[in-house]
Amino acid sequence: MNSPLLDVKNLQKRFDIRRGLIPRAVGHVHAVQDVSFSLRSHEVLGIVGESGSGKTTIGRSVLRLTEPSDGEIIFNGKDVTKFSGSELRQYRRSAQIIFQDPYAALNPTMTIEEILSEPLIVQNLIKDRQKRKERVAELLDMVGLSAEYMTRLPNELSGGQRQRVVIARALAVEPQFVVADEPVSALDVSVQAQIIALLKDLKQRLGLSMIFISHNLAVVEYLADRIAVVYLGRIMEIGTAAEVCNAPKHPYTIALLSAVLDPGTSTRRQRVILQGDLPDPANPPSGCVFRTRCPYAIADCAIGVPEMRSVSSTHARACIRDDVG
Repeated sequence: MNSPLLDVKNLQKRFDIRRGLIPRAVGHVHAVQDVSFSLRSHEVLGIVGESGSGKTTIGRSVLRLTEPSDGEIIFNGKDVTKFSGSELRQYRRSAQIIFQDPYAALNPTMTIEEILSEPLIVQNLIKDRQKRKERVAELLDMVGLSAEYMTRLPNELSGGQRQRVVIARALAVEPQFVVADEPVSALDVSVQAQIIALLKDLKQRLGLSMIFISHNLAVVEYLADRIAVVYLGRIMEIGTAAEVCNAPKHPYTIALLSAVLDPGTSTRRQRVILQGDLPDPANPPSGCVFRTRCPYAIADCAIGVPEMRSVSSTHARACIRDDVG
């Protein structure tokens, strides 16, 4: 197989806990711990987990919007964590983001034409104003909006229309991959399906490579080729969408899936109720971070962080139990 477009190795992100009149670090929050995954061209990788699991931090670290504490992010054979100056500027063109909140992501004082022209100007891609206008019209058409929206301000658009503009802006510079950070969670349910359908259509039409971050496993299952399930900053299970959703091998994945309607029967799978809340990331449990809520936990789960073990050539999980799934 060809080399991956993006190869993340042992990614870590720690945030300092600062206290005192003159703030000083008194501890760390381990938001991301030893996360490794790859993204291939024309592939959608879904990253799913509860709120506070570290999903967004992973996505922002990959883009260098949040600086990683450790690990490697290999893009086209080069380590992104070592980029600066012109290399980092070029990477910004290659890797774009679709933000979660379309109401906060757009400058309210700029017209849609100005918003979509800005990345073309910043990256020095199209100097001629008329050609930029033509490109903006093309981008709007790509996301299902007409050219008449160019003269409008963001507050004249609905939430779904704003998110289409956010998607168009991310695609304006023709990136090699996009990070979509919970792109439908701030939208009405009736609009969410339209945006997900648009992203799937763009993936097929443009061969779009994407890291799709969500807490909703049903949405990720529909859109993604592969899925990584994240809990408290660690990957619990990773595999193809079919493997993870049809034959889950980690207790956390099984619990997430139990809340999702089975598309074949329109009924719910046997419900698995997790006890307690997500642990404090500043003081995670020893051993397996999921053990305090896991119905399969045994004494050995508190000893040592479980390594990712292969279930198949494309499927792996971080669990010491062989009788799960």
